[in-house]
Amino acid sequence: MSIDCQELAERLRQHPSILGKLAIGHLAGALGLDPNGIGRPGDDAAILDNAAGGFDLLAGEGFIPAFVADDPWFAGWCGVMVNLSDIAAMGGWAVALVDQVWAPSPEAAAPLLAGLRAASQAYGVPIVGGHTNFGASELGLAVTVLGRSRGLVTSFDAKPGDTLVIVVDMHGAYRPSFDNFCAALDKPHERLRGDLALVSDLAERRIFKAGKDISQGGIAGTALMLAEASGVGIDLDLDRIFTPEGVPLERWLRTFPSFGFLATMPERKVERFAEAFWERGIYAGPIGEVTRSTQVTFHSQGHSAPFWDWRARPYLRPAPASSEGSDA
Repeated sequence: MSIDCQELAERLRQHPSILGKLAIGHLAGALGLDPNGIGRPGDDAAILDNAAGGFDLLAGEGFIPAFVADDPWFAGWCGVMVNLSDIAAMGGWAVALVDQVWAPSPEAAAPLLAGLRAASQAYGVPIVGGHTNFGASELGLAVTVLGRSRGLVTSFDAKPGDTLVIVVDMHGAYRPSFDNFCAALDKPHERLRGDLALVSDLAERRIFKAGKDISQGGIAGTALMLAEASGVGIDLDLDRIFTPEGVPLERWLRTFPSFGFLATMPERKVERFAEAFWERGIYAGPIGEVTRSTQVTFHSQGHSAPFWDWRARPYLRPAPASSEGSDA
């Protein structure tokens, strides 16, 4: 079936999952965060030099209240899972987590805490403390993670001419109500830990140096964040993006998978990188190319359409006054 690149780009540009990431630019501006500073907006974790060698990584996730209320156990699980993915995307491994939980009562918090505990045990990363408030009007959750890396991967190192490669576990299903595709709950614990360890191992071996975990913006939004952070463009080949059975491409492009990453590397390294995941039953393959432009562009069967030009409309950076109201 042919893909209308223009219509698809327009629909995704207007979707809340894509637009939600614009908050990063507002935050960066309000806090005075500098892309060249210690906590570069655009990376999956802040990078801190470690005097003993390597790097410490610090990341955190806050969760949409509607998601926490709709599926509190899974929200707790995600509090651990998505933080560990952030650390893996930076070429590291997680050391410990702290949680921040708000609830009207201990009973209301119980499923949320159970999900946190289950994921902590599954992935083998301890929750070592946090903050709890049982006087809140509704459930709320945020989780922070400390990690370490010896083979740093960043969102700022994609180079023109690199191949864009996707890694995603498609052996799962959507949770109700949201575009969250979970392929983790029925996996053995050692399998979950090994999958994440493979990402950091390949980074340490310098198979790839730039990448991100696929987050709430899905493949489309994550590619855009990677492009803007690196100061490059990305041509996405929609014909090479495979979806789980029965899942429309549009939904897959905005989906948050439980195990999904985008990485860039020279073409000569793609086969070795992808084979490492295929051996574990995880799909990996090229889906695009890094370019010298400033936009992410959709391509299919000889047709193309711009999805977003980050110079005309910043996605991560604070928007200059002159860009207000500009089109993507």
